[in-house]
Amino acid sequence: MVNLPLYLVDVFADRKYAGNQLAVVADAGDLSDSEMQAIAREINFSETSFILHRQPRNGGYDVRIFSPQKELPFAGHPTLGTAFIIQKEFLKDSEKSIVLNLKVGQIRVNPQESTLLWMQQNSPVFGQRLEGATLGEVLNIDIEQIDLRFPIQEVSTGIPFTIVPLKTHEALKGVRVNREKYFEWAKSAQAPEILIFCPGTYSPDNDLSVRVFAECLGIPEDPATGSANGCLAAYLLEYDYFEGKSIDIRVEQGYEIGRPSLLFLKAQRKDGKIEVFVGGKVLMVAKGELV
Repeated sequence: MVNLPLYLVDVFADRKYAGNQLAVVADAGDLSDSEMQAIAREINFSETSFILHRQPRNGGYDVRIFSPQKELPFAGHPTLGTAFIIQKEFLKDSEKSIVLNLKVGQIRVNPQESTLLWMQQNSPVFGQRLEGATLGEVLNIDIEQIDLRFPIQEVSTGIPFTIVPLKTHEALKGVRVNREKYFEWAKSAQAPEILIFCPGTYSPDNDLSVRVFAECLGIPEDPATGSANGCLAAYLLEYDYFEGKSIDIRVEQGYEIGRPSLLFLKAQRKDGKIEVFVGGKVLMVAKGELV
């Protein structure tokens, strides 16, 4: 393996050393699957992305994404962070839209005011609804803390997540996943990654607070999860959580693990489908190379 460019960025961050960390490896087209997985495991961020070539193919850049455990067909913060690197390092143009060729298909990332990047995710697929008692045991909370006016449901815009609405910020902050119950439940779960949310927030500027648990991907708790929040945006619109025809909100995540993050969510109905957009800032932290 020849030396390869390596970039570290913070995604969904309003300052350095916040948000979700991402490692981006460039010129990775000659790496094998096992080499990419080994690099992702070595870096041990929630995800590492690999830009295979500097030249686009079919209008987009070939990119693969790996967690420490396995390859992923799509993930939110790697999509934004990788597009940022292509803009800044390859094209030297922060105003240019970028298309990534991912396992789920092509995803476009659009800049807004040079500081905010937006991606449109795939249309949501709503899966099965789940029982509150089961998720209460997994999350180690009383079922009374779950807001059962809304369903506990699997939703996917590329990666499926189980969405769990909670009543209060105190309930959300108090969640401690019961790992034994979690792995027992995950054996038969269609969406073993869990997003919990509530209307209370740390910052009065934000609309919702979120936590995401993805033990099956080797991530006990994720600081900022673009894919999961895309599912959340679709869920909020589908069940009229904010009693409006569209969603345009600010979501905080990661405070409980010392990585405060800020995500922007939009959703609307168009031609009978739900359109989902997730936005955030990306900040460069380090440049180097794999040797």
